[in-house]
Amino acid sequence: MAIELNQIWDFPIKEFHPFPKAKLGVGAHDMLGVEAKDLGMTRALLMTTGLRGSGIIEELIGKIEYQGVDVVLFDKVESNPKDYNCMDAAALYQSEKCDGIISVGGGSSHDAAKGARMVIAHDGRNINEFEGFSKATNKENPKHIAVSTTAGTGSETSWAYVITDTSDMNKPHKWVAFDDTCLVDLAMDDPLLYYSCPEHFTAFCGFDVLAHASEPYVSRLDFAPSLGNAKYSIELIRDHLRTAVYDPRNLAARTGMMHAQYIAAQAFNSGGLGLVHSLSHAVSAFYDSHHGLNNAIALPRVWEYNLPSRFERYAEIAALMGVDTSKMTTVQAADAAVEEAIRLSKDLGIPDNFGQLSVNSYEKNRMNTGKYEGRGETMDTSDKQVRAIAEHMMDDWCTPGNPRESTVESLIPMVGHAFTGSY
Repeated sequence: MAIELNQIWDFPIKEFHPFPKAKLGVGAHDMLGVEAKDLGMTRALLMTTGLRGSGIIEELIGKIEYQGVDVVLFDKVESNPKDYNCMDAAALYQSEKCDGIISVGGGSSHDAAKGARMVIAHDGRNINEFEGFSKATNKENPKHIAVSTTAGTGSETSWAYVITDTSDMNKPHKWVAFDDTCLVDLAMDDPLLYYSCPEHFTAFCGFDVLAHASEPYVSRLDFAPSLGNAKYSIELIRDHLRTAVYDPRNLAARTGMMHAQYIAAQAFNSGGLGLVHSLSHAVSAFYDSHHGLNNAIALPRVWEYNLPSRFERYAEIAALMGVDTSKMTTVQAADAAVEEAIRLSKDLGIPDNFGQLSVNSYEKNRMNTGKYEGRGETMDTSDKQVRAIAEHMMDDWCTPGNPRESTVESLIPMVGHAFTGSY
């Protein structure tokens, strides 16, 4: 059923959602064991995608166990975390008699942990029952520490989590939940843990940050407490993303992107998201492709689509991204924001469109694997698939925040360009 926009956003009172306690900066992760113990954990479920070869998991387990906290490892979280990841982790938590969760990685690990906590707190209810706003009835979740190893998601400081419903693979569905009860108890962001993040993942995650910052800045909510963070995050991306990608051990760049992703998430936490995320979620639902990469391909198209409704704000974004707009009209400056996003995309090696993606496009690519096996080594660019993506977008909980009103028919040309067009 389509979401009624006027029932969600068109009201004068807007909600500001809290942030969890956080430790940010060089060496923060050294405190993990101490913090777990202080939260009362004696046996922690550590949830991660594996981070194999990085040495991070082994190091963190050592720091936790040194403080007398036992660790049970669940390293089966997948990118675009699936419903069964949450259910399996919750079952392991219960069988191993754990009393806290530590998630290590990016948004996949943190979101899966949030989902597992919901399942645990509600006596094993299926995670897919929690889609939407404030579905939790038990406010007491297991304690949760989120340790980030990428600068992208911001899940460690937001009230949102995103899960893929795989119960019907003929119509896969990636959904968003917003719930204040899913806030972590402690966020840990240490730029030293980002050093081993590969070049292309750093770029993908950086575009996730740009989406998180720009979408609340142009959102129909127009929520004043979010705008300052959104603007400053864009400036930090301008100053640090390219360096973080191509000089990965540059501490200033890694620290800058750590702060950019953290405050961008605080911006969207109350300021809303939009069609960049709706399109990304839809493509992930059908193909299990990387969320940040999806955002990178979607972002310039969505900005261009939205220009008529928020050209003044996009003109400001152009200036924040470093474009000299002093001799431009407002409309010209708005167009320049799109051009600058395209320039950043090309500088970071982002593919032109979804049709160019294949199972060999990047390492740890999960396209055509697991439950997605048989969907092909490339994406279907047919009109039927484009329409299915547009329909999924209209049922996404991020769509109501988008500044331009949308229909399936109005989205199809933009989605089609994202699948086959180029700049």
